[in-house]
Amino acid sequence: MSEGQRLFVGGAWVEPADGHYPVTDPATEETVGWAPEASPAQAREACAAAREASAAWSRTRPQERAAVLGRAADIIRGRLEPYAGLARAETGATTGTARAMQVGVAAARFRRYAGVEPAEWAIAPQINEAGPMGRAAVMGALAVRQPVGVVTCVTSYNNPWANPAGKVAPALAMGNTVVVKPAPQDPLSVYRMAEALQEAGAPPGVVNVVSGRDVAVGEAVVACDDVDMVSFTGSTAVGRRIAEVCGRDMRRQLMELGGKGAALVFDDADLGSAVAGIGTTFSFYSGQICTAPTRVLAQRGVHDRLVEQLAAFAGRLKVGDPRAADTVVGPVISAEHRARVESYVELGRKEGASVVAGGERPALDRGFYLAPTLLADCTNDMRVAREEIFGPVVVVVPFDDEEEAVALANDSDYGLVDYVWSGDVARAFRVARRLRAGGVGINTVGRNMEAPFGGFKKSGVGRDVGSYALHAYSEVQAIVWPG
Repeated sequence: MSEGQRLFVGGAWVEPADGHYPVTDPATEETVGWAPEASPAQAREACAAAREASAAWSRTRPQERAAVLGRAADIIRGRLEPYAGLARAETGATTGTARAMQVGVAAARFRRYAGVEPAEWAIAPQINEAGPMGRAAVMGALAVRQPVGVVTCVTSYNNPWANPAGKVAPALAMGNTVVVKPAPQDPLSVYRMAEALQEAGAPPGVVNVVSGRDVAVGEAVVACDDVDMVSFTGSTAVGRRIAEVCGRDMRRQLMELGGKGAALVFDDADLGSAVAGIGTTFSFYSGQICTAPTRVLAQRGVHDRLVEQLAAFAGRLKVGDPRAADTVVGPVISAEHRARVESYVELGRKEGASVVAGGERPALDRGFYLAPTLLADCTNDMRVAREEIFGPVVVVVPFDDEEEAVALANDSDYGLVDYVWSGDVARAFRVARRLRAGGVGINTVGRNMEAPFGGFKKSGVGRDVGSYALHAYSEVQAIVWPG
């Protein structure tokens, strides 16, 4: 390859029409590499290549598709260290996070979807008293899952391995072909994924990757007539624009959008567990994750102790070079994003919130760092409590009783993942069922990767991961015959 990364279109590594741009390490502000700037025409060429490959790939036996995914998983796992190093440099994630939660999860997802068999199931025969010929008939039926066709995958910057793998692997397993448009901040890792799939035997055109900073590139891969479905992870604002385009052409869509996760902490909660769980907002991708419990609703009997312990927790976290083994909080993705997060902290002050931890930049010479920040004395109508900040910032809102807690939690435009901490398990489950969120964690921030993932309200449309991703990337066909 040349000095700069090439596009991957139709099984070939192609020079970008509009040159290259630098990818910046948010920890050092140094250039990691040079990403290709595709033209809109090249983006459409990638979609056309996926369309050309679609028919043959969809007819490939599931076992053959599975073998490609399995080999890709082995290649990715075998290159864990260099791939994790690149991911760390592109995103600013700590080394441990890059290894386990980025590259490690990607390999696991390819392995997970390497075991997919054809999805079909019999439907109980039905007796029609008066059929089309005017006489009774017994009708049998079979439901069959068919590939959607060409899927455009538009991925987020916070995890350039796990997020694309969660789209590409199930889409390929179901017989679809894909065009991946990675986030402009960290696209280089996605090209390594394409490289692994090519080496694993993915036929030309089955996987295509085009990148660029120009929004016209993203618009091209979303609006192209060759595309049957768009799978998007990112902000609600961008998701709304993509959904409008998909709606005009009745194009299938899967939207995983923003979040403002409520963490309800009741008086009888295990505070140690609650603090550790909520504290992941500070450390996990430096808060740049839609599932983070960023909006803490604390019952008044425990409110002051919870704020005190969260502030102490935040103050103990080491912020710095993500390559260091003891670093817990790395940088945010860019100088522009740091300024955006800082503007929210200042807005919180103006709205009347108290900054009880953080709120400033650490004393580091280089890198886009922010200290873990805790805002107390908040109300649910403040912008810092309603809008997705996407950084290491947690806000705390008090409540009196269960009814108020549920009302506050549901008073949000978002509904991705909420959390409940209570020693009363029956109450925790009762409250969880009343929350308008796609997922609820009870006394944990952990996830079961076979459970459906997606949001209510402006947090998205559809569900994926586990077997639900196979549903998302397929159409259901009914075959009916006289019994």
